[in-house]
Amino acid sequence: MEVDEENPISTSPAEASDLIHDSESVLAAVNTAPVQPIQPIVPSVVVPPIAPTIAPIPTIPPPPVLRPLAPLPIRPPVLRSPITQNGEVRASDSDSDHDDSGPTRAASGPTGEYEISEESRLVRERQERAIQELLMKRRAKALAVPTNDMAVRTRLRKLGEPMTLFGEREMERRERLRTIMAKLDAEGQLEKLMKAHEEEEAAASAAKADAEDEIVQYPFYTEGTKALLDARVDIAKYSLVKAALRIQRAQRKRDDPDEDIDAEMDWALTQAENLALDCSEIGDDRPLSGCSFSQDGKLLATCSLSGVAKLWSMPQVRKVSTLKGHTERATDVAFSPVHDLLATASADRTARLWNTEGSLLRTFEGHLDRLARISFHPSGKYLGTASFDKTWRLWDVDTGEELLLQEGHSRSIYGIAFHHDGSLAASCGLDALARVWDLRTGRSILALEGHVKPVLGVSFSPNGYHLATGGEDNTCRIWDLRKKKSLYTIPAHSNLISEVKFEAQEGYFLVTASYDMTAKIWSARDFKPVKTLAGHEAKVTSLDVVGDGHSIATVSHDRTIKLWSSSSHEKEQAMDVD
Repeated sequence: MEVDEENPISTSPAEASDLIHDSESVLAAVNTAPVQPIQPIVPSVVVPPIAPTIAPIPTIPPPPVLRPLAPLPIRPPVLRSPITQNGEVRASDSDSDHDDSGPTRAASGPTGEYEISEESRLVRERQERAIQELLMKRRAKALAVPTNDMAVRTRLRKLGEPMTLFGEREMERRERLRTIMAKLDAEGQLEKLMKAHEEEEAAASAAKADAEDEIVQYPFYTEGTKALLDARVDIAKYSLVKAALRIQRAQRKRDDPDEDIDAEMDWALTQAENLALDCSEIGDDRPLSGCSFSQDGKLLATCSLSGVAKLWSMPQVRKVSTLKGHTERATDVAFSPVHDLLATASADRTARLWNTEGSLLRTFEGHLDRLARISFHPSGKYLGTASFDKTWRLWDVDTGEELLLQEGHSRSIYGIAFHHDGSLAASCGLDALARVWDLRTGRSILALEGHVKPVLGVSFSPNGYHLATGGEDNTCRIWDLRKKKSLYTIPAHSNLISEVKFEAQEGYFLVTASYDMTAKIWSARDFKPVKTLAGHEAKVTSLDVVGDGHSIATVSHDRTIKLWSSSSHEKEQAMDVD
């Protein structure tokens, strides 16, 4: 029942027409029937009800026939531009693409054609622009753009664009180049332009190469003087003899049953362990910067920031003479290993040669910046100086001539030392690098990389194959020249190491000076600590060891000279006197 009420029976068109005819006949019969007068109402006698006859149901006339509607105009298909997706052209295959967009289209005339409204056209153009910008960004991200600012400027110039705009930064300039390249790539012009520029550069380089071929080619090295050649020959002869003697001595110690190397080293380490402060003397009014023992150990030379060097007698530490001549602070002093001569270095860019009486013999001029450390060649004929002009130089002591100007470090050179055979030289500098040079050929035969901060001290061991370096990373490194690598790293001090020195006779121990106000002695056997020399009240700037290792001198920024001597050595001397 509910279904019938909700869904009334639908009538077909034929039944609807029959109903319309029946209703018209009923209306006609009603209109033709005569109107009878109204009779007075007379009460009737009540009689038993009699079932009246059922009148026939009048038929409903059919509804009028509706006229057919005019046919709708057929809309011609609208041609649309292909849709782009992810940079690819795709034809739409959906029926909805051909549907009207409702009010966005309007009839243009009796032909039934439709056109896009202005608003829709603007929206579509805006969408197309957004898609093009997105594709441009994707293409730009895929391009390889230089990261170096100079390369970006060069590329902009090649593309005919301004190298820089007002107020433009590096990243903005790079993004501008990326946008320009993406635009040219979209237009198909980027490869053409770059190819043209490459051809131009190739032609220019070919022309330059042709011009260079016509120019006379010179050697890349600097030709040395006759004096340098003679010095190299002399050094080679000297070093061969010294090396042969050293090897013979080592073989004798190895083969002779009476030689006990371990016992000798134990005795030397015991003597070093017994070192004690013997004397302390104020050396100058300004902080002291260097010290050096004479070859016999009877004199000690010191220099200070006042530019004055002084000679002291040992072991009483009494002043003998004063060496005045530098106009700036003195940075180092060194005694000749052969003669009674000494040299001083200064920040006035000069080194000076003196005798023990205090007379100035010679001045070595040529460096372009202040000097740091200096060292004599074992033969006593040559002097090496290290400077902050990134070079070290070799001088002839007799003539004062500059024999060699050697470059090789990228920053200032601070320390220099010579091999005991005289064949090699070692330099260290603020580039955290130490280099070993062959004086006979002039080549850099070894670059010692390991320190992470500037290297300030370098020293060769008398055994011929060990080299010690110390620097601002608070470590002392031992290098094996045979293996060409670091043999041991000593975490020596709590502050930078200002100088390192091997015991000069046998190299049984190593001494380091540091800005932590101490000097320490290390065993050359296993590089373990033997003794700590504590007594200074400021930075220890330099030290030196007497030839037999019985005394060590240290100088400091507290302006004092401290002499450390072994009590056992004094007893032996007393026994010898008796």
